[in-house]
Amino acid sequence: MRWNRTIQTVDVHCEGEIGRVITGGVLNIPGATMAEKLHHLNAVDDGLRRWLCSEPRSGPAGSFCLLTPACDPRADVGFIVLQPDQAHAMSGSNAMCATTAVLETGMVPMVEPVSVVTLDTAAGLVKATATCAGGKVVKVTLDMPPSFVAQRDAVIETAEWGPVRYDLCFGGIFYALVDVDQIGLTIAPENARALAMTGVDLRNRIAAVEPALHPTVPALNGLSYVMFRSDEPDGALRTCTTLRPGRADRSPCGTGSNSNMAVRHARGLVKPGDQVVSRSIIGGEFVTEFVEETTVGPYRATRNRVSGQAWIYGISQIGLDPSDPFPEGFRLSDTWGG
Repeated sequence: MRWNRTIQTVDVHCEGEIGRVITGGVLNIPGATMAEKLHHLNAVDDGLRRWLCSEPRSGPAGSFCLLTPACDPRADVGFIVLQPDQAHAMSGSNAMCATTAVLETGMVPMVEPVSVVTLDTAAGLVKATATCAGGKVVKVTLDMPPSFVAQRDAVIETAEWGPVRYDLCFGGIFYALVDVDQIGLTIAPENARALAMTGVDLRNRIAAVEPALHPTVPALNGLSYVMFRSDEPDGALRTCTTLRPGRADRSPCGTGSNSNMAVRHARGLVKPGDQVVSRSIIGGEFVTEFVEETTVGPYRATRNRVSGQAWIYGISQIGLDPSDPFPEGFRLSDTWGG
Protein backbone atom coordinates (compact mmCIF):
# COMPACT_ATOMS: atom_id res chain seq x y z
CA MET A 1 0.00 0.00 0.00
CA ARG A 2 1.27 3.47 -0.91
CA TRP A 3 -0.53 6.73 -0.07
CA ASN A 4 0.49 10.30 -0.81
CA ARG A 5 -2.19 11.76 1.46
CA THR A 6 -3.59 10.49 4.76
CA ILE A 7 -6.40 11.76 6.97
CA GLN A 8 -7.47 10.38 10.35
CA THR A 9 -11.02 10.87 11.61
CA VAL A 10 -13.03 10.13 14.71
CA ASP A 11 -16.49 9.28 13.42
CA VAL A 12 -19.34 10.67 15.49
CA HIS A 13 -23.07 11.14 15.13
CA CYS A 14 -25.28 13.70 16.86
CA GLU A 15 -28.85 12.45 17.15
CA GLY A 16 -28.22 10.50 13.94
CA GLU A 17 -26.45 13.25 11.96
CA ILE A 18 -22.91 12.20 11.00
CA GLY A 19 -19.95 14.45 11.80
CA ARG A 20 -16.55 12.88 11.05
CA VAL A 21 -13.96 14.84 13.03
CA ILE A 22 -10.57 15.24 11.31
CA THR A 23 -7.98 14.62 14.02
CA GLY A 24 -4.87 14.17 11.87
CA GLY A 25 -3.47 14.86 8.42
CA VAL A 26 -4.31 18.57 8.07
CA LEU A 27 -1.80 20.93 9.70
CA ASN A 28 -3.56 24.21 8.96
CA ILE A 29 -5.47 26.25 6.36
CA PRO A 30 -4.17 29.63 5.10
CA GLY A 31 -5.72 32.68 6.76
CA ALA A 32 -5.14 34.90 9.79
CA THR A 33 -8.75 34.53 10.97
CA MET A 34 -11.28 31.71 10.76
CA ALA A 35 -13.29 33.83 8.31
CA GLU A 36 -10.22 34.03 6.06
CA LYS A 37 -9.71 30.26 6.35
CA LEU A 38 -13.36 29.70 5.42
CA HIS A 39 -12.97 32.01 2.42
CA HIS A 40 -9.83 30.12 1.36
CA LEU A 41 -11.66 26.78 1.44
CA ASN A 42 -14.61 28.09 -0.55
CA ALA A 43 -12.96 30.49 -3.01
CA VAL A 44 -9.27 29.59 -3.34
CA ASP A 45 -8.68 25.86 -2.82
CA ASP A 46 -11.67 23.55 -2.47
CA GLY A 47 -9.68 20.36 -3.01
CA LEU A 48 -9.75 18.99 0.55
CA ARG A 49 -13.54 19.26 0.80
CA ARG A 50 -14.14 17.75 -2.64
CA TRP A 51 -11.72 14.89 -1.96
CA LEU A 52 -13.33 13.98 1.35
CA CYS A 53 -17.00 14.72 0.72
CA SER A 54 -17.35 13.12 -2.74
CA GLU A 55 -17.47 9.46 -3.67
CA PRO A 56 -15.84 7.01 -3.23
CA ARG A 57 -14.62 8.32 0.13
CA SER A 58 -17.97 9.70 1.28
CA GLY A 59 -21.46 10.51 -0.02
CA PRO A 60 -24.27 13.05 0.20
CA ALA A 61 -25.01 12.39 3.88
CA GLY A 62 -22.91 13.71 6.73
CA SER A 63 -20.10 16.21 7.24
CA PHE A 64 -16.41 16.43 8.07
CA CYS A 65 -15.41 18.65 11.00
CA LEU A 66 -12.10 20.33 10.21
CA LEU A 67 -10.04 21.25 13.28
CA THR A 68 -7.27 23.84 12.90
CA PRO A 69 -5.11 25.87 15.27
CA ALA A 70 -7.29 28.61 16.77
CA CYS A 71 -6.80 32.15 15.48
CA ASP A 72 -8.29 33.71 18.62
CA PRO A 73 -6.07 33.08 21.68
CA ARG A 74 -9.18 32.62 23.83
CA ALA A 75 -10.14 29.47 21.91
CA ASP A 76 -8.87 25.90 22.16
CA VAL A 77 -9.28 24.92 18.51
CA GLY A 78 -10.45 26.29 15.16
CA PHE A 79 -13.56 24.72 13.64
CA ILE A 80 -14.94 24.63 10.07
CA VAL A 81 -17.60 22.29 8.66
CA LEU A 82 -16.94 20.60 5.30
CA GLN A 83 -20.15 19.49 3.57
CA PRO A 84 -21.04 18.27 0.08
CA ASP A 85 -22.11 21.75 -1.05
CA GLN A 86 -19.33 23.91 0.47
CA ALA A 87 -17.44 24.72 3.67
CA HIS A 88 -19.62 26.32 6.35
CA ALA A 89 -18.85 28.57 9.30
CA MET A 90 -20.85 26.75 11.93
CA SER A 91 -23.08 23.76 12.67
CA GLY A 92 -24.53 22.90 16.07
CA SER A 93 -24.64 19.14 15.57
CA ASN A 94 -21.11 19.08 14.17
CA ALA A 95 -19.82 21.27 17.02
CA MET A 96 -21.27 18.71 19.43
CA CYS A 97 -19.53 15.93 17.47
CA ALA A 98 -16.21 17.80 17.54
CA THR A 99 -16.46 18.54 21.26
CA THR A 100 -17.25 14.91 22.03
CA ALA A 101 -14.37 13.66 19.89
CA VAL A 102 -11.66 15.92 21.31
CA LEU A 103 -12.68 15.16 24.91
CA GLU A 104 -13.29 11.42 24.65
CA THR A 105 -10.00 10.85 22.77
CA GLY A 106 -7.99 13.05 25.16
CA MET A 107 -7.03 15.73 22.61
CA VAL A 108 -8.39 18.14 25.21
CA PRO A 109 -8.18 16.76 28.77
CA MET A 110 -11.59 15.76 30.10
CA VAL A 111 -12.57 17.11 33.50
CA GLU A 112 -15.57 15.62 35.27
CA PRO A 113 -18.30 16.63 35.81
CA VAL A 114 -17.87 19.58 33.41
CA SER A 115 -15.34 20.27 30.66
CA VAL A 116 -15.22 23.41 28.51
CA VAL A 117 -13.93 23.52 24.92
CA THR A 118 -13.97 26.87 23.12
CA LEU A 119 -14.27 26.65 19.34
CA ASP A 120 -12.99 29.43 17.09
CA THR A 121 -15.41 29.73 14.15
CA ALA A 122 -15.89 32.24 11.35
CA ALA A 123 -19.18 33.16 13.06
CA GLY A 124 -17.41 33.90 16.37
CA LEU A 125 -16.33 32.04 19.48
CA VAL A 126 -18.54 29.12 20.51
CA LYS A 127 -18.11 27.88 24.07
CA ALA A 128 -19.00 24.20 24.36
CA THR A 129 -19.76 23.09 27.92
CA ALA A 130 -19.68 19.30 28.14
CA THR A 131 -21.30 17.36 30.96
CA CYS A 132 -19.05 14.34 31.51
CA ALA A 133 -19.45 11.13 33.51
CA GLY A 134 -17.38 7.94 33.53
CA GLY A 135 -15.11 9.20 30.76
CA LYS A 136 -18.05 9.94 28.45
CA VAL A 137 -19.62 13.18 27.23
CA VAL A 138 -23.32 12.87 28.07
CA LYS A 139 -24.41 16.38 27.02
CA VAL A 140 -22.93 19.32 25.13
CA THR A 141 -24.28 22.86 25.59
CA LEU A 142 -23.18 25.39 22.99
CA ASP A 143 -23.13 29.15 23.52
CA MET A 144 -24.16 29.90 19.97
CA PRO A 145 -23.26 32.87 17.76
CA PRO A 146 -25.81 35.70 18.07
CA SER A 147 -28.87 35.01 15.90
CA PHE A 148 -31.00 37.60 14.13
CA VAL A 149 -33.86 37.96 11.67
CA ALA A 150 -32.83 39.73 8.47
CA GLN A 151 -36.33 39.52 6.93
CA ARG A 152 -39.66 38.49 8.46
CA ASP A 153 -42.47 37.07 6.33
CA ALA A 154 -40.64 37.46 3.04
CA VAL A 155 -42.38 35.81 0.07
CA ILE A 156 -41.20 33.77 -2.91
CA GLU A 157 -43.77 33.18 -5.64
CA THR A 158 -44.01 29.59 -6.89
CA ALA A 159 -46.13 27.88 -9.52
CA GLU A 160 -46.45 24.75 -7.39
CA TRP A 161 -47.43 26.15 -3.99
CA GLY A 162 -48.34 29.75 -4.69
CA PRO A 163 -46.72 32.41 -2.50
CA VAL A 164 -44.42 30.77 0.08
CA ARG A 165 -43.58 32.85 3.15
CA TYR A 166 -40.22 32.52 4.87
CA ASP A 167 -38.14 34.18 7.57
CA LEU A 168 -34.57 34.92 6.54
CA CYS A 169 -32.45 34.36 9.66
CA PHE A 170 -28.83 34.00 10.70
CA GLY A 171 -27.93 31.50 13.40
CA GLY A 172 -24.29 30.83 12.49
CA ILE A 173 -25.20 30.49 8.80
CA PHE A 174 -28.21 31.88 6.91
CA TYR A 175 -31.52 30.01 6.80
CA ALA A 176 -34.87 30.49 5.15
CA LEU A 177 -37.34 29.18 7.76
CA VAL A 178 -40.53 27.89 6.14
CA ASP A 179 -43.73 26.64 7.78
CA VAL A 180 -44.06 23.18 6.26
CA ASP A 181 -47.85 23.26 5.82
CA GLN A 182 -47.34 25.73 2.95
CA ILE A 183 -46.01 22.92 0.75
CA GLY A 184 -48.64 20.35 1.77
CA LEU A 185 -46.30 18.03 3.66
CA THR A 186 -45.63 17.03 7.25
CA ILE A 187 -42.21 16.49 8.81
CA ALA A 188 -42.16 12.69 8.97
CA PRO A 189 -39.64 10.03 7.90
CA GLU A 190 -41.78 8.88 4.98
CA ASN A 191 -41.68 12.42 3.56
CA ALA A 192 -37.92 12.88 3.84
CA ARG A 193 -37.24 12.63 0.11
CA ALA A 194 -40.04 15.03 -0.85
CA LEU A 195 -39.01 17.48 1.87
CA ALA A 196 -35.35 17.34 0.85
CA MET A 197 -35.95 17.96 -2.85
CA THR A 198 -38.53 20.67 -2.21
CA GLY A 199 -36.30 22.41 0.33
CA VAL A 200 -33.29 22.47 -1.99
CA ASP A 201 -35.49 23.74 -4.83
CA LEU A 202 -36.86 26.54 -2.65
CA ARG A 203 -33.38 27.38 -1.37
CA ASN A 204 -32.08 27.78 -4.92
CA ARG A 205 -35.03 30.00 -5.91
CA ILE A 206 -34.68 32.20 -2.84
CA ALA A 207 -30.89 32.42 -3.16
CA ALA A 208 -31.31 33.67 -6.72
CA VAL A 209 -33.09 36.80 -5.47
CA GLU A 210 -31.83 37.12 -1.88
CA PRO A 211 -28.10 37.80 -1.31
CA ALA A 212 -28.37 37.19 2.48
CA LEU A 213 -25.68 39.67 3.45
CA HIS A 214 -24.10 39.50 6.88
CA PRO A 215 -23.62 43.03 8.29
CA THR A 216 -20.09 42.54 9.66
CA VAL A 217 -18.45 39.40 8.16
CA PRO A 218 -18.64 39.04 4.35
CA ALA A 219 -17.39 35.43 4.51
CA LEU A 220 -20.76 34.57 6.11
CA ASN A 221 -22.81 35.95 3.20
CA GLY A 222 -25.20 33.70 1.31
CA LEU A 223 -28.23 31.53 2.01
CA SER A 224 -27.23 28.03 3.07
CA TYR A 225 -30.43 26.09 3.69
CA VAL A 226 -34.19 25.97 3.94
CA MET A 227 -35.45 24.64 7.25
CA PHE A 228 -39.04 23.44 7.41
CA ARG A 229 -40.81 23.79 10.76
CA SER A 230 -44.09 22.99 12.45
CA ASP A 231 -45.47 23.18 15.98
CA GLU A 232 -45.92 19.99 18.00
CA PRO A 233 -48.90 19.42 20.33
CA ASP A 234 -46.58 19.45 23.38
CA GLY A 235 -45.11 22.85 22.48
CA ALA A 236 -41.94 21.54 20.79
CA LEU A 237 -40.85 22.64 17.36
CA ARG A 238 -40.57 19.91 14.69
CA THR A 239 -37.80 20.77 12.22
CA CYS A 240 -36.29 19.50 8.99
CA THR A 241 -33.28 21.28 7.55
CA THR A 242 -32.81 20.40 3.88
CA LEU A 243 -29.24 20.22 2.63
CA ARG A 244 -27.80 20.26 -0.85
CA PRO A 245 -27.63 18.19 -2.98
CA GLY A 246 -30.89 16.84 -1.55
CA ARG A 247 -31.24 15.28 1.88
CA ALA A 248 -32.83 15.86 5.26
CA ASP A 249 -30.80 16.69 8.37
CA ARG A 250 -31.08 13.78 10.78
CA SER A 251 -30.53 16.05 13.80
CA PRO A 252 -32.79 18.86 15.10
CA CYS A 253 -30.16 21.31 13.67
CA GLY A 254 -28.39 23.62 16.12
CA THR A 255 -27.86 26.67 13.91
CA GLY A 256 -31.45 26.34 12.70
CA SER A 257 -32.73 26.11 16.27
CA ASN A 258 -30.65 29.19 17.06
CA SER A 259 -32.31 31.00 14.13
CA ASN A 260 -35.80 29.94 15.18
CA MET A 261 -35.30 31.49 18.62
CA ALA A 262 -34.49 34.81 16.94
CA VAL A 263 -37.82 34.63 15.10
CA ARG A 264 -39.70 33.94 18.33
CA HIS A 265 -37.97 36.88 19.95
CA ALA A 266 -38.83 39.15 17.01
CA ARG A 267 -42.48 38.14 17.38
CA GLY A 268 -42.52 38.74 21.11
CA LEU A 269 -43.09 35.09 21.94
CA VAL A 270 -40.10 34.49 24.25
CA LYS A 271 -38.19 36.20 27.02
CA PRO A 272 -34.73 35.49 28.49
CA GLY A 273 -34.75 32.17 30.34
CA ASP A 274 -37.34 30.55 28.06
CA GLN A 275 -36.53 27.19 26.48
CA VAL A 276 -37.74 25.56 23.26
CA VAL A 277 -37.37 21.89 22.34
CA SER A 278 -36.49 21.24 18.69
CA ARG A 279 -37.42 17.73 17.47
CA SER A 280 -35.94 16.22 14.32
CA ILE A 281 -37.55 14.20 11.55
CA ILE A 282 -36.46 11.01 13.37
CA GLY A 283 -37.35 12.24 16.87
CA GLY A 284 -34.01 13.45 18.24
CA GLU A 285 -34.16 16.54 20.44
CA PHE A 286 -32.14 19.68 21.14
CA VAL A 287 -33.04 22.20 23.84
CA THR A 288 -32.53 25.89 23.02
CA GLU A 289 -32.42 28.44 25.83
CA PHE A 290 -32.87 32.16 25.15
CA VAL A 291 -30.12 33.78 27.25
CA GLU A 292 -30.25 37.51 26.46
CA GLU A 293 -30.87 40.17 23.87
CA THR A 294 -28.02 41.71 21.89
CA THR A 295 -27.38 43.31 18.50
CA VAL A 296 -25.51 42.38 15.32
CA GLY A 297 -24.91 45.44 13.15
CA PRO A 298 -28.35 47.03 12.70
CA TYR A 299 -30.27 43.92 13.81
CA ARG A 300 -31.81 43.04 17.16
CA ALA A 301 -30.41 39.65 18.05
CA THR A 302 -30.53 36.88 20.62
CA ARG A 303 -27.84 34.97 22.45
CA ASN A 304 -28.90 31.35 22.90
CA ARG A 305 -27.60 28.06 24.24
CA VAL A 306 -28.32 24.81 22.37
CA SER A 307 -27.91 21.44 24.11
CA GLY A 308 -27.74 17.90 22.75
CA GLN A 309 -25.60 14.75 22.72
CA ALA A 310 -23.25 12.98 20.31
CA TRP A 311 -21.80 9.46 20.16
CA ILE A 312 -18.52 8.15 18.73
CA TYR A 313 -19.11 5.11 16.51
CA GLY A 314 -15.78 4.61 14.73
CA ILE A 315 -12.24 5.69 13.94
CA SER A 316 -11.13 5.89 10.31
CA GLN A 317 -8.01 6.44 8.24
CA ILE A 318 -8.58 7.79 4.73
CA GLY A 319 -5.82 7.78 2.14
CA LEU A 320 -5.12 8.62 -1.47
CA ASP A 321 -3.22 6.14 -3.61
CA PRO A 322 -1.23 8.10 -6.24
CA SER A 323 -2.65 5.83 -8.95
CA ASP A 324 -6.28 6.33 -7.84
CA PRO A 325 -8.28 7.42 -10.94
CA PHE A 326 -10.57 9.58 -8.77
CA PRO A 327 -8.22 11.84 -6.77
CA GLU A 328 -10.92 14.54 -6.47
CA GLY A 329 -13.84 12.14 -6.17
CA PHE A 330 -16.96 11.99 -8.32
CA ARG A 331 -20.72 12.43 -8.10
CA LEU A 332 -23.54 10.65 -9.96
CA SER A 333 -27.08 11.90 -10.41
CA ASP A 334 -28.63 8.72 -8.96
CA THR A 335 -27.78 9.91 -5.45
CA TRP A 336 -26.47 13.47 -5.96
CA GLY A 337 -29.21 14.87 -8.19
CA GLY A 338 -28.81 16.85 -11.38
